[in-house]
Amino acid sequence: MGAFSVDKMGARQSYANVWHTDLMGTMSADFPYFCFALWCSPCASYLLRKRALYGDLSRYVCCAGYMPCSGSCGESRCPEFCLCTEVLCCFANSVQSTRFLLQDEFNIQTTKCDNCIIGFMFCLQQVACIFSIVAAIAGVGDLQEASDLLSCFANVVYCSVCACMQTQHKVELDKRDGKFGPMQAPLPQQMSRMDQPVPPAVGYTPGYAASPYGVQPFPAQPYPGQPYAGQPYPGQPYSAQPYGTNPY
Repeated sequence: MGAFSVDKMGARQSYANVWHTDLMGTMSADFPYFCFALWCSPCASYLLRKRALYGDLSRYVCCAGYMPCSGSCGESRCPEFCLCTEVLCCFANSVQSTRFLLQDEFNIQTTKCDNCIIGFMFCLQQVACIFSIVAAIAGVGDLQEASDLLSCFANVVYCSVCACMQTQHKVELDKRDGKFGPMQAPLPQQMSRMDQPVPPAVGYTPGYAASPYGVQPFPAQPYPGQPYAGQPYPGQPYSAQPYGTNPY
């Protein structure tokens, strides 16, 4: 499991698609859901995981199969209870597992800016924990107050970033389910310059490619190694929409 996880982490850096919105833009993309994810984070995590599994919890595995305990927690007997336990007791893992699930299914990479935000959140949590231990051992009042202030700031950042991540996942699922409608080709005035370099086909589903003339169709190819990519899940209607947005 460890080697597999390391290999998958490396592979995610080479994925071609991008998130529909980055973490900085999630509040403007869907502010009501951001508020919901901020004030009721476990509920949002539960609903997002269920939706990521196309509403079929018979496919549920603890932490989406990315943790050593995955598959050995009795998920098959009562997936609803196991998912509730996961989002309540292992909330951070539940959010990250849903993120990995979406990334691996749709070949989505995370931008450097998003990685910096997530890394800052984790580092701040570690620093606050170490600072709290030092303050408890020293027993100095001023140091303890500073430690409490740092812990409060770390918790605010943690809750905010997790809410942004869950909103990002929700927007991506909206895109997967076709709620944004088909992607429009660029306007003629945006295609007039023939000396512009052809942008890479980033953010498009199989079946579409970027060119100076807009979005051009080509024969669809399934995502490599993805069992449900490019085809509907049994019992679920799936209308393929051009995937992602062109960042250029």
